Amino acid sequence: MVDLETTAPKPASDRPARGRRRDYALARPIATRWMDNDVYGHVNNVVYYSFFDTAVNAALIERGLLDPASSEVIGLVAETGCRYHASLSFPEEVTAMLRVAHLGRSSVRYEIGLFGPGEDFAAAEGHFVHVYVDSRTRRPIALPEVLRGFLETLRTERT
Repeated sequence: MVDLETTAPKPASDRPARGRRRDYALARPIATRWMDNDVYGHVNNVVYYSFFDTAVNAALIERGLLDPASSEVIGLVAETGCRYHASLSFPEEVTAMLRVAHLGRSSVRYEIGLFGPGEDFAAAEGHFVHVYVDSRTRRPIALPEVLRGFLETLRTERT
């Protein structure tokens, strides 16, 4: 028997408030493309995950912390999720804001807010949990200190 009281969705008032730009540590502009829109005239839900992936991996690649072809340590997605608050659409430039919510021995919870032009409140908020592994064995490995150092700069609390 299902206990509806414990399985019912939380009322809207119990949901976390929409994130603001100031809640995040690093910004990355991402141009939407014509093909990102769906038949309803807004960016399709699966594209948001591509934006999240781009924000996280671009931050690492640009700082020399990840080379997808040759890095000895890579992050594999173990968990992901998204809450949608408002629509985005082509031809808008989206700003992906990034922060680190949790830093473990071999894992990181990245949180990403997507913001429309001039908007202070997130249109969508998502997360990735990456488990860092040896690229050859695919076994979890401690975060390299240089990576951990960068990720520490992205840690922030929501205001």
